[in-house]
Amino acid sequence: MIDFYYAPTPNGWKVAIMLEETGLDYRLMLMRLSEGDQFTPEFLAISPNAKMPAIVDHAPGSGWGDEPVSVFESGAILLYLADKTGQFAPPPGDLSARKALMEWLFWQVGNQGPMGGQLSHFRNYAPEDQRAYGLNRYLGEYDRNLGVLENRLERREYILGDYSIADMLAFPWAFIAKPLGASLAEFPRVADWRARIKERPAVQRAIDLEKSGQNRGQHRADNNRVLFNQSAASLRPGKKRDGV
Repeated sequence: MIDFYYAPTPNGWKVAIMLEETGLDYRLMLMRLSEGDQFTPEFLAISPNAKMPAIVDHAPGSGWGDEPVSVFESGAILLYLADKTGQFAPPPGDLSARKALMEWLFWQVGNQGPMGGQLSHFRNYAPEDQRAYGLNRYLGEYDRNLGVLENRLERREYILGDYSIADMLAFPWAFIAKPLGASLAEFPRVADWRARIKERPAVQRAIDLEKSGQNRGQHRADNNRVLFNQSAASLRPGKKRDGV
């Protein structure tokens, strides 16, 4: 059994998709991010970055011993689950394919995801009088990453050719392009790729998981100090983390 620490966000969807695709047994641990569940000592022991998603695998299998294994950061989780199940990733011995996998995993977690996250912040959660520069910058960066993905999908249906964890990582941030104020009109390959993945039953189940808990703008930087404006002090034991 896998404990899955989750909230209905693009990063949470990445791991939800993989769990649904593989059919692994998991127990949903819904995170109340606006109330500070991510800062509890118990969760920080699993995810020292105080971010979800994270997992605890109570039956990690051969080579791991008898103790549960915790994994934080979405890219690391998907790679762990791919190696655990032997699904949706090239085997470690296929060096060329594995190199390509690593390149696109790192591209997503270092470029597409963070740029999309910052764009979402300035479009949906930043104070009105502080949005313009950040919104313009990150909309441009998000668009640039769509261009990177468009080029990669030339003569390919999926990022590595076959459907893989690279697609599961990248899909959620392309799925929400319209709510971010971006358009896929100039990226037809990305649009087709997005549509193919969206039709997968496992993806649909993952996107629907606890979707009523999404933050649709009610918690913003100007009314919730738990979700926004954090610093290293937020990780200190006993720190008070009340919203405004």
